Formats: sequence, C-alpha cells, structure tokens
Amino acid sequence: MTGSFGIEAMSSDYDRSSFSCGNPALDRYLREQATQDMKRLISSCFVLIDKRSQRVAGYYTLAATSVLAEDLPADTLKKLPRYPVLPAALVGRLAVDLAYKRRGLGGVLLADAALRITNGDVRAFAIVVDAKDDDAAAFYRAQGFLPLASRPMSLFLPLATFRKASSGKA
Repeated sequence: MTGSFGIEAMSSDYDRSSFSCGNPALDRYLREQATQDMKRLISSCFVLIDKRSQRVAGYYTLAATSVLAEDLPADTLKKLPRYPVLPAALVGRLAVDLAYKRRGLGGVLLADAALRITNGDVRAFAIVVDAKDDDAAAFYRAQGFLPLASRPMSLFLPLATFRKASSGKA
C-alpha cells in the first residue's frame, strides 16, 4: 500500500492501547485477544499503520470458514462445483480507529484481505463477514457483498468478483 499507510501482520511492535473504533468489543479484541488467537492458530490479524505516527489506524482478522451451498444464490452456485459445503475465508473482525473514519480505509482493509486470500496457498471461493449491525451490513453491501440465504447478517463476496474488479474487467 502506498502513501502514509501500510498493512502488516500484527506484532508486539505496535502500540494498540490507544486504538478506539467506537465499539468496545472490537477495541478490547485488538488489545487483549488478537495475539492469543494468532498464537493458537485461530486467526491472523493485520494492522493498518499510519507511517507518520506509527499509530494503528485499523485492523482486520482472517480465519478459515465454510459456507453451505444451499445458502448461496443460484447464479453464484452454478459457477461452483456441486459440493454441499464450500471453503471460504472469514474476515472475523474489521475496525477503523475513529480518528481515521470516512477515508475509505475499511475498503482498503477488505481489499488487502482479498489480495492475501487470492495470492495465498490455501484456496477459498469467497470472503465471508458477519455484520454486527445494520450499519456494518450496509458497509459490506456497498463493497459488493451479498447476504447468505439463512443468515442475512452474514454476507459473502466471491473472490472471482474481486479478481474481475481488480483486473479492470468488471
């Protein structure tokens, strides 16, 4: 990522104590739980660093998950193998510090997650998110995510859609 920000795997090098996104559970997760989840191989955490101040401006987590084929729209399903369960990657948490809101950084974090999944050795057909509230669901829908049939607050974005958009073939 260019400019005054960079995204890196979280490490103890970064001071996370002042991070505040307005959601105490997301703030607490970054400060108290993220490193434990990484050590236990539950998820990976990536931080968006303001290079000027070395402040954590945002973060997201990635973990493995799966999606029931019956939860997918017919037009998505027809492009996939006929497996009852399909591999996906879960963005379990995503947050931007209040001081950095309204700069498009949430979308930047999602794009970074999609690139990491697309360029990784383990394959997944989509990114899945569990929206915490209606505002979060609206944000994800604006990024192109679609709701799963049985769980409307769980949304997915096929990585083929991301690849098309990022290659300019959308």
